[in-house]
Amino acid sequence: MKTWIKFCGTTNLEDARASYEAGADAIGFIFAPSKRRISVEAAAAVARVLPGLRKTGVFVDESVDIVLKAAHAVGLTSVQLHGDETPEYVKELIRKAGDTPLRTIKVITADEGRFRNLGNFDGGEHLVDAIMLDSGSSQERGGTGRAFDWLYSMDFILSLEQRVNVVIAGGLAPDNVGAAISLFRPWGVDVVSGVESEPGRKDHANLSAFVAAVRAAEREIAQIS
Repeated sequence: MKTWIKFCGTTNLEDARASYEAGADAIGFIFAPSKRRISVEAAAAVARVLPGLRKTGVFVDESVDIVLKAAHAVGLTSVQLHGDETPEYVKELIRKAGDTPLRTIKVITADEGRFRNLGNFDGGEHLVDAIMLDSGSSQERGGTGRAFDWLYSMDFILSLEQRVNVVIAGGLAPDNVGAAISLFRPWGVDVVSGVESEPGRKDHANLSAFVAAVRAAEREIAQIS
């Protein structure tokens, strides 16, 4: 299975184009408070130049109407909910989106996921298209550059994967993403700081190296399956 790859924290056209050329499946625009934040207008300008690239908008406890307004303006293909959004919030988002094809990704920390009843987020009603497991906290929602404890979380993640698409995030980089693929065989992976030269600026060589590491791990899995 081909792993979905998203390069998040995109702030400019040059990096978006490099992500596309490296083989990313999607880029992420952060609209919440962050050192990688981008305005809706700037994201829309980038999106117009690269219409074939899937685009995810990252939001933290934003109103449904504002999320949908940004999605329409930028042409988002998915929204990533990085706050304390509830299943009821997602239901309202889906209802108001109507026929607009908009995937939803709910982000939780791996620690939170092990001890929390995920309710409808775990695939019981297929309410979200994927759950992203990250290493952030309520004070620092993502982009920390730190990995969560993979071995400690492994049983929980493998169980979760039986019910919903899982995206692994947090501390990934070209030198360790292959191990994450081999260990979890996730639906997708998401990276920010591990492919940056500085916050908000991508290292283009690392973009290509990250994709190459993912595809190499997939080939190794295919050989032993």
